Amino acid sequence: MSNNQPLVSIITACYNSENFITDTIESVLKQTYTDWEWIIIDDHSKDNSVEIIKRYTDDRIKLILLDENHGAAKTRNYGIERARGRYIAFIDSDDIWLPNALEERINFLKNNNEEAVYTSYKRVNEKLESCLDDFIAEDNITYNRLLKNCPVFISTLVYDTQRIGKIFIPDVRRREDYAMILNLSKVVRKIKAIPRSLVIYRIRNNSYSRNKWLMFKLQFFVYYKFLNLSLFKSLYYTTLWAFNGLKKYGRI
Repeated sequence: MSNNQPLVSIITACYNSENFITDTIESVLKQTYTDWEWIIIDDHSKDNSVEIIKRYTDDRIKLILLDENHGAAKTRNYGIERARGRYIAFIDSDDIWLPNALEERINFLKNNNEEAVYTSYKRVNEKLESCLDDFIAEDNITYNRLLKNCPVFISTLVYDTQRIGKIFIPDVRRREDYAMILNLSKVVRKIKAIPRSLVIYRIRNNSYSRNKWLMFKLQFFVYYKFLNLSLFKSLYYTTLWAFNGLKKYGRI
């Protein structure tokens, strides 16, 4: 890559993240791998998120301000459209990368001639206190495997646009990450895993995922409306997803 075209484009959608965005920014700036651009798209935050981001003057950080709220899918897609790097990585505005998170994933893709990789991750509460055991990444994730549930956490994911093109985020209500990873799995051979915890996932107290009945309904519509599966298959996979969610989190 030339000096003015970074090898990695990092995408972050930000909305009302003033309590957490500093930790996220500091973690990216501490990366041992430095050949990146970071596109942060603020989805019309009502708090001080933008003011906090603007305190950082690193030229690699590109802040985009939206004049109205668009939701996570469209917001991330603004960033993907503008990404110039060969590799695309994501980090949510309340998550944290360990210092070697980017370097290990890029080296893995290069050294193993792979198209997409994700990692294990630590699970903490809002105060960064451990609240669940580390989630250990499962290797060789395929589309059929993803129908059962999604082990791939987007803040751990990197893929190679030179090999597979840009994968955009479908506008699927509150399940956009899962829908994108399903689409990714249709074009890669397998999503590979690094079994080391390189990312810290902050489980928020007010997360909509704590509403298990809403999540069950939203997950059903991923199968039934987005994937156009039959009613029977949609109910089957939603039930399987719920069972796997209980194993993963002790709840759906």
